[in-house]
This record gives sequence, structure tokens and C-alpha cells, in this order.
Amino acid sequence: MTQPIFMVGARGAGKTTVGSELAKALGYKFVDTDLYLLRTSGLSVADIVDREGWEGFRRRETEALKAVCSPLTVIATGGGAVLAQENRDFMREAGTVIYLRSPATTLANRLEDAPQEDQRPTLTGRPITEEMLQVLNERETLYQEAAHHVVDGTQDPARVVNSVMNALALPMAR
Repeated sequence: MTQPIFMVGARGAGKTTVGSELAKALGYKFVDTDLYLLRTSGLSVADIVDREGWEGFRRRETEALKAVCSPLTVIATGGGAVLAQENRDFMREAGTVIYLRSPATTLANRLEDAPQEDQRPTLTGRPITEEMLQVLNERETLYQEAAHHVVDGTQDPARVVNSVMNALALPMAR
């Protein structure tokens, strides 16, 4: 398999952590779309949202998703990339989509342990657990629709990588 692997899930799902470890295990390149946007625009997600609103950010996110798509690449998407039907269709057609699924409490705990406000602006202005419950309620069906495989994201990253490898039936790089 040489097609790209897209990691989807809410903020704090482990898309970047697991995605980078998965890329190492496969001998693939790793790209995080939020970091790609930061590197190419010089603006954080929060800066883009401040300047262009969420609509402007989502447009840039779609452009970034397409720009980084290449064979032998693991791509960590932004948590809201699945909001656009165009993105869900693109990822499903261009590669394999892995949904790292975790409950809202797990996501909230991770975000509280490692806050990155400049990269992860609040979507609702509510406490993080409430926000994650709302986000999952709104997006769960979209994550499921986009995914070829749903993997339990609550385990430690090495176990999640093993679960993804098993779902993909891929051998580790040597």
C-alpha cells in the first residue's frame, strides 16, 4: 500500500502523536495539516481564525489537505476537516482514513494536560469537557462517514499504532 493514510478525530485524539509514530513504523513521511498551515502561512490556527474567521480557516484547511496529499505519507488532519463533504470525499478517494475514537472525557483530559491555545482555539467558549461533548455530538457521524477504519484512541500511542497496523494489515518497515 502506497496511498496516503489520513488520521481524523477530534482535538486531543492523538492524530499527531499516533500519526508520527505510525509514519515511523511504516517508513512513511508525516505531515500535520495544522503545522503545514503554520509553516506555509506564518500564522497559527488561532491567528487565521482571528483574521479570516472559521470560514477562511476551513478554506485554507481544504487547500492544505490537498497540498500535502502524496503517496507514502501519514497525514494528521485538523479536528474539523471532516466538516466539509469535499474533504471527506477527497480523503476517502485519495487514501485510507483512520478515525481515532475517544470519549469526550479522555479528549478533555488530554487537552487540559497539554493545552495549545495558539493551535487549538476554543470552538464554543465553554469548559473543555462540555466543548468536547458538543463537538463529538456534532461530528461523530462525520468521522464515521469519513473513516475506512475506526480505532480505539484511548490506549497509549504504541498500542494505538499497533491497532492501526492491524486494521490496515500492514507490516512494519525494517
